[in-house]
Order: sequence, then C-alpha cells, then structure tokens
Amino acid sequence: MPSGVPRQAPVAGRVRTWVPGWPVDLGLVLGALRRGPGDPTFRAMPDGSVWRASLTPVGPGTLRVSVHGGEVRGEAWGPGGEWLLSRLPELLGAADDPAAFVPRHRVVAQAWHRRPGLRLTRTGLVLESLIPSILEQKVTTDEAYRAWRLLVRKFGEPAPGPAAGGRLFVMPAPRTWALIPSWEWHRAGVDNKRASTILRAVRVAWRLEEAVAMSAVEARARLEVVVGVGPWTSAEVVQRSHGAADAVTVGDLHLPGIVGWALAGDRSADDAVMLSLLEPYAGQRHRAARLILLSGRGPGRRAPRMPRGDIGRL
Repeated sequence: MPSGVPRQAPVAGRVRTWVPGWPVDLGLVLGALRRGPGDPTFRAMPDGSVWRASLTPVGPGTLRVSVHGGEVRGEAWGPGGEWLLSRLPELLGAADDPAAFVPRHRVVAQAWHRRPGLRLTRTGLVLESLIPSILEQKVTTDEAYRAWRLLVRKFGEPAPGPAAGGRLFVMPAPRTWALIPSWEWHRAGVDNKRASTILRAVRVAWRLEEAVAMSAVEARARLEVVVGVGPWTSAEVVQRSHGAADAVTVGDLHLPGIVGWALAGDRSADDAVMLSLLEPYAGQRHRAARLILLSGRGPGRRAPRMPRGDIGRL
C-alpha cells in the first residue's frame, strides 16, 4: 500500500458465541479437515484460532473459530457465513455422542483418557471432503496434497473477509471442476482415472450433497454409485460430512497393521483381522481407530514407508 494512504479497518464479520459442555480442542476436532500443512482452505493460526473457507449451499464463506476460557467464538464472512455459523456446534462435535464409547483395550483407554477434547466433526458438506479424498486414492499423501493445493489456488476463489491474511481460498464450484482442462489435471499430477472420477462426481454434485440428510450408511451407498468411489473413499467422506463414528476405513495400506499391532501385536493384520479386532467397538469403530492412531502405538518400521493414509483405495 502506498505511503500516506490510510489502511482500511478489517471488515467485521457476523459473530456467534457458544458455550459447549466439554473442553474444545480445535486442533484435534478440526484437524481431520486439513489436507496437509499447505491446505489453501484451512489455516491454524499462532493465536490458536482456526480459519476455514467453504463452499456452502448458499455460496462461499469464511469461518474463524477461537476458544477463550469455556466459550467458543465464531466469526464468519461471505454469503455462506450465516450457514457456517448456524452449524458451528456440529462442526465442533455437538452432534457426536462420545458417551456411547466404551474402551475395551488398555491402549484405547489410555488414548481416550489423554484426549478428552476428541469429538467427531460434522461439516454437513459432501463435496469438500469427496474431492480431496478422490485425489488421495492410490498416491502418496504429498502428491495428493500438492494436487489439492494447486487446483484450489488456481481454480478456486479468494475466501471472503480478511481470510487469514488473504491466504485462504474457497474450493471451485462443481461447474468449475467440470471445466478444468485435461492438461491442468496433468500439471497437478492427477492421473486420468482420478480426474474422471471427480468429473463424474461433480456432474451429480447436488445429488451427492443430498446425502447429508441420510444416515451414514445410506450416504455411503449413494456415493459409491459414482464409478471410482468405493468403500475407502466413502468412509473418508462420511467421517467428516456426517461425523460417522462407525465408518472405519477399509482398504488402507497402513491402518490394519497399526490396529493389529496396537490391539493384538499383529503387524501383518489385513482388513478382515482389523475388523475382527474392532468388533467390540461396533457402532464406534472409527472412533476406536482414531484413538489408536492418536496413541502412536504403531509397529516399528521394517522398511521405509509412507505416512498413514498415503495410499488410498477406492
């Protein structure tokens, strides 16, 4: 800004305050929505606040969430701001029921005790989790995060409001995704199979977004109608869109071995073994798996490996 030109005051957003009945850990609850440290739709700030940019059913919106004492403060901007504020409690886990969870193993009980702020988020949005989950199919996490970052920054729009210093972007609308040229997918490192799956999904975006009003099981069935979307991807989506406590991820390269090692000392466990070990947590299997991951009790490395979640299945 040229010298002598007064700085404009930051644009004030709409504000909502809310007092939950439990300790809120923003990083723990909202961290599941972050697609890597460079995610252009998500930013965790040094002051402890979290900023998110979303494409809501009524337009783009920016949400800043902070916690002071026992009070949550949400501030929002853009056409989608009111929509985001109306769902702030659900975003922070108000629709979750952790009281239904009973630890059955010591490692799970210890993680549960150490993470009292763990609640499962419910965004009420399908596409914003579906597209990055498709990008994560069968590639490394770094590759998927890079693709998401490049595509959102190039084809999305700057988030409304101050948006964490102008560094947040709202993901592209379905029509914009559908019009991305083939060479741009290639430049982002996205192969034709994943790009084609995204294109098929955005063509029926409104039908997929309707799934937020369904149960997690029904929503997964609808998602899997899209060719290229299978159990791995649908589970990753409803864990975020619905806060689905039982949507355990199958088809993951690392998760079965981590669960198998933590619960039975079996580093070679496959999906069948993992599901058997998680059976005591029926109805809460995703929460149990999440706690196992948070415990850090994975098998030692026998060879160089990629971080958990790097290899996505359909």
